[in-house]
Amino acid sequence: MSNHEGFSDFFYAAPDGLRLHARVYGEANSGHWPVVCLPGLTRNARDFHELALRLSTGPNPRKVAAFDYRGRGQSAYDPDLSHYNVGVEAGDVLAGLAALGLEEAAFIGTSRGGLIIHVLGALRPAALKAIVLNDIGPVIEPAGLAHIQSYLERAPKPKTVAEAMNAQRSVHGRDFPALTEADWKRMVAALYRETDLGLLPDFDPKLVDTVAGLDLSQPLPALWPQFDALAAIPLLAIRGANSRLLSVDTLRRMRERHPMMDTITVEGQGHAPFLETGSLPDDIAAFLARAERQEGSKQEA
Repeated sequence: MSNHEGFSDFFYAAPDGLRLHARVYGEANSGHWPVVCLPGLTRNARDFHELALRLSTGPNPRKVAAFDYRGRGQSAYDPDLSHYNVGVEAGDVLAGLAALGLEEAAFIGTSRGGLIIHVLGALRPAALKAIVLNDIGPVIEPAGLAHIQSYLERAPKPKTVAEAMNAQRSVHGRDFPALTEADWKRMVAALYRETDLGLLPDFDPKLVDTVAGLDLSQPLPALWPQFDALAAIPLLAIRGANSRLLSVDTLRRMRERHPMMDTITVEGQGHAPFLETGSLPDDIAAFLARAERQEGSKQEA
């Protein structure tokens, strides 16, 4: 079912039968790599709307699929809390790719979406033509996770869009001085859904329990082996200058270990940069076009 906003809603079954959702933008056979967009922990496909419009309608138009994980957006909530994990969600994405007939694509992952890309690199490396990691890498800083824990546990319950914008600014404003009023409004529109009870966060409340249970006094396992396995795939790493989750040191080590990695630091933004702001849509489009050209010239050589 298409709608006037430039995308169609696509529903498919997870391996365990749960009904899942993705937004699909653009034409199936444009001749360019399709793009798969994977959001953060409590986020959904709406986060990628403006970027997906740019990638699906600009020069080198691409089919774009933006996924809602189980328990987020228009995907069904899972009665089993233990299924809200990166491994299950990676399997759900692979099921979605199969349902859409996508054997390979460029992948854009924000935060948790980037962790899922690390898993997909182990499960289905041939599917990954190019990768954009938005404020995520093999090492997650405990301070960044603690910040996420605290705001999810104390999440405000705004009644109106104005209240929601004020609430988000009070939590994230220090890390995001570059955002405009329109940016905050878009963030709120992506994060909340309007119901008879007023605004509600558009995710299963039980997701908060999966983060609350993390013991941040213990170091989190690093994903360097999984990251190193991506070394042959063109990679763009984006970091918010004020990020608490991806450190400057981790970004430097990523660059040392990945010979085909480009980096962008987004001033005035934290975790995670809004991919529709500033020059980021054009930068991402240019990176994808460059990676595609490089593969084409390799095949001709």
